[in-house]
Amino acid sequence: MGRKPKSEDPVYSRIVEHRTRAGLSRQQLADAVGVHYQTVGYLERGEYAPSLALALRIAQLVDVPVEQLFSLTPFAEATVDTDSEEPA
Repeated sequence: MGRKPKSEDPVYSRIVEHRTRAGLSRQQLADAVGVHYQTVGYLERGEYAPSLALALRIAQLVDVPVEQLFSLTPFAEATVDTDSEEPA
């Protein structure tokens, strides 16, 4: 009956991609943004929606705009580094 509460809307993330690109472990990311490392795992698996402040802290730490890190709709397939692709 009715629409699900917004808190249950899925939040998709690319934390794993950007965290590993930044050379950070889950623990390092968690320590840097002030959360438990398990929270990072929940965020990465889409089991937890971050607060706006947490989303902005993570985006700032991995140096990407927050909309490249989180979305209310699924992301397209992971992007490939263009540095590794040479034109034919």
